[in-house]
Amino acid sequence: MVNALGALSSVVSPSVPGFDGGGFVRTLPLTALAVVVVLGIAFATALRVGKHSVVDVAWGLGFVAIALTAFAASGGSGDPLRRWLAAVLTAIWGVRLALHILKRSRGQGEDPRYEAMLKKADGSASAYALLHIYLPQGLIMWFVSLPAQIAMFVTGGLGIVLWLGVVVWAVGFVFEAVGDLQLSRFRADASNRGKVLDTGLWRYTRHPNYFGDASVWTGLFLVAASAWPGVLTVLSPVAMVANLYAGTGKKLLEKDIGDRRPEYADYVRRTSGFFPWAPKAKR
Repeated sequence: MVNALGALSSVVSPSVPGFDGGGFVRTLPLTALAVVVVLGIAFATALRVGKHSVVDVAWGLGFVAIALTAFAASGGSGDPLRRWLAAVLTAIWGVRLALHILKRSRGQGEDPRYEAMLKKADGSASAYALLHIYLPQGLIMWFVSLPAQIAMFVTGGLGIVLWLGVVVWAVGFVFEAVGDLQLSRFRADASNRGKVLDTGLWRYTRHPNYFGDASVWTGLFLVAASAWPGVLTVLSPVAMVANLYAGTGKKLLEKDIGDRRPEYADYVRRTSGFFPWAPKAKR
């Protein structure tokens, strides 16, 4: 770990104009510790309540903890506007997501995804969960949050790219929040059981919440990339989009949904899988 931090410090040297590279590198272990604390609390809670879907609530809160830790540790190294934007936008997104998932999962059993994963455990289910659920989520969380972290330590570039990032974040937040609200209301109506939601934002994309998530972190990347060397964190939003599109997001969710909802095949045919687009006509 020490060698890795030393190598990173040599790449993002404190001598880079407008960037406190030394402060950024020294903060990385603190943000990693924030992830460990949040997921450690989630794991302890999961053992107590008997379901590891608790980690989904911790997902958004982990990003909040990382952003606030970096904000506090930066000590005013970067531009105040960018620092506050990175911290506040991350916190708004993370807290809303955590509250939504907490409300949605209240009174429910284990998430079927985690049930299927834990059936593969050869030995301790708790150890398997730590290795295959908590560890990957922690690593992804920390890596994806790098734009919010580095934004605390850069100065300059408070122009069009930064405000474009805020606009992209806002579009993503609306898609995610409104999409979640529309789905919650749809599911609350017993007459919709077994049906497919294809109105509102769900008319233009099968996953407005996942598209929103991707846009939020693309926007935060642009906030960081508005000043050098924030652009170097480009792989963070790429990792988030890849995870949502081909990892534990869209691909996993749609794996067997057609078996449970016969209408879904036609919904797939006429509705964009990720990016919003005009739908085709119903058959």
